Amino acid sequence: MDEREWLGARFEENRGHLRAVAYRMLGSAAEAEDAVQEAWLRLSRADAGRVENLGGWLTTVVGRVCLDMLRSRVSRREDPLDQSPLDQNPGTPLGAAGREEAGDPEQQAVLADSVGLALLVVLETLDPAERLAFVLHDMFGVPFDEIAPIVERTPAAARQLASRARRRVRGASPAPDTDLARRREVVDAFLTAARGGNFDALVAVLAPDVTSRTDAPGLDTTPLVRGARTVARNAAAFAQLARFAQTALIDGSPGVVTAHEGEWLRIMTFRIERDLITEIEIITDPERIRLLDLALLGD
Repeated sequence: MDEREWLGARFEENRGHLRAVAYRMLGSAAEAEDAVQEAWLRLSRADAGRVENLGGWLTTVVGRVCLDMLRSRVSRREDPLDQSPLDQNPGTPLGAAGREEAGDPEQQAVLADSVGLALLVVLETLDPAERLAFVLHDMFGVPFDEIAPIVERTPAAARQLASRARRRVRGASPAPDTDLARRREVVDAFLTAARGGNFDALVAVLAPDVTSRTDAPGLDTTPLVRGARTVARNAAAFAQLARFAQTALIDGSPGVVTAHEGEWLRIMTFRIERDLITEIEIITDPERIRLLDLALLGD
């Protein structure tokens, strides 16, 4: 194995972690992939032989890239292109290094359970430096000594940034649909209706303006279907396929998987608000499926 192949292999070992960091920072799966790709480009141009901790180095690079992207977004007053919750629970919600400030275990559990919603709602109101300090420290355990150079502040000032962000996250009350058990009930209801080809039952669990997107490997755009009746009609048409599907945790969030001879063929992820499905993403690209954390759920 030559040096570039070795470097590529090491980068792939860290890709899942880097995607998690970038998504938590940006709230956008597409932008997160862009940030990870930029990290690879920078690594390929760097003298990697002098890097003692490659994982830490890559995390720092992704943090800098995301910070620049957030600042650019703020300056343009633009929102992220997509906010599909593909990564509801990657990594450790509260890094060990952050627990000295995070309160008692019950408070830690509440924060960990609400962090996905908080990033999409509360952290959107934070400035980029606060968001980066919170994500890297509280969610991934990066020490403030390493965060400080990224945000161009002292370690003490970086600690304050994370502290302010943490107070906002704790002050946000998670909506009922963030409860894992309730979200699974909604997904189970969708799958049961799809298996039976029950159009009315499908419409009942879909928001009126629900969207369904299917990945299309090799194409620049992905097919998008909008509206409860249209999405329900498409789902009912796949009743035979749905009989072989199972509910699963997909990156920590309830979803649906279809397998054949032990190989994952089709993944469905869901965004749920007020007990109704608002977004569905259907993933068939083997490369994307390979990067997902999948765990089947029992009855």
